[in-house]
Amino acid sequence: MQASFSFRMVRQLVSVSLLVACATLGALAQPAHAERLKDLAQIQGVRDNPLIGYGLVVGLDGTGDQTTQTPFTTQSLTNMLARLGITVTGATNMQLKNVAAVMVTADLPAFGRPGEGIDVTVSSMGNAKSLKGGTLLMTPMKGADGEVYAIAQGNVLVAGAGASANGSKVQVNQLDVGRISNGALIERAVPTVIGQAGTLQMTLNETDFENAQRVANAINTAFGGGTAVPVDGRTVAIKSPGDPAAQVAFLAQVQNLDVSISKQAAKVIVNARTGSVVMNQMVQLQTCAVAHGNLSVIVNTTPQVSQPGPFSNGQTTVTQQSQIQVRQENGSLQMIKAGASLADVVKGLNALGATPADLISILQSIKAAGALRADLQII
Repeated sequence: MQASFSFRMVRQLVSVSLLVACATLGALAQPAHAERLKDLAQIQGVRDNPLIGYGLVVGLDGTGDQTTQTPFTTQSLTNMLARLGITVTGATNMQLKNVAAVMVTADLPAFGRPGEGIDVTVSSMGNAKSLKGGTLLMTPMKGADGEVYAIAQGNVLVAGAGASANGSKVQVNQLDVGRISNGALIERAVPTVIGQAGTLQMTLNETDFENAQRVANAINTAFGGGTAVPVDGRTVAIKSPGDPAAQVAFLAQVQNLDVSISKQAAKVIVNARTGSVVMNQMVQLQTCAVAHGNLSVIVNTTPQVSQPGPFSNGQTTVTQQSQIQVRQENGSLQMIKAGASLADVVKGLNALGATPADLISILQSIKAAGALRADLQII
């Protein structure tokens, strides 16, 4: 009985060891930091085209433009009515509350065909209080060449709410910008050319020579040597089939390839307006000493009353006396040790006890001293 029990235990241990080994080999076989090629690069020539148009939104509940301050709204309405065969006399005296002049924008997608619907964004360009409940009238959408590529019309959806009474106002989200789902119909297609003579180019989202080489290697491994050649740090030239149907199937396979990308460059992004600081995991600090102190100015103003003497026929005067104090909190010298990870960098900077606004000036000083191993970008 003991022998059989020991045999079962050994067999179970061997099975568990094999499972662990298989799992470990499976984990090692997976590429590190692998991403799909469609997330790293785009096919050159496949792009959207911006469209813009000017139109009128009607049917507002008294929240439209004040025509005395926006004469272009009255002029646009008069021209529109004239095209419909209606002549308006004394148009300059019209007092409208339910009409608003708007700009309509959209993106014409690649391979868009006539009859397809695209989403449009409607934005007030006057002093309308809200576009909620309005209807956009027929608006031609033009491209950069001045040609009409789509026609927009429909009910404007505004994702917001507001109320006002007796001088008080409550508002949630923006009320003078709305959206119309499939609000424009494509009238003209833009020809999209992908490569020439059996060749095409893919453009990386970020310039990186190592990633360009890795993309070319991944394509050559899947489709044979010489299929892809890196042109520069952002462009990879690819040989593709000449038949359009075969080209679509080829590009579908190329975009689904997994590519192990290189480590990103160390960057620290500082937003001076909001005081936010963002850094990636490649940021490193060299050992340095930082002292940071705050300077505060305190001004106290107190009134002093001067009374005239008895029977002097003088007047009582009030003068302001100010006391100014300058306080400087001497920051202690803090030693920040070299950090090889993001957690170490954050821990070292937090030791100063500085606010995010102070952290901006500290990072600039550390960068100037050569102790910050990262690209400091201020936006």
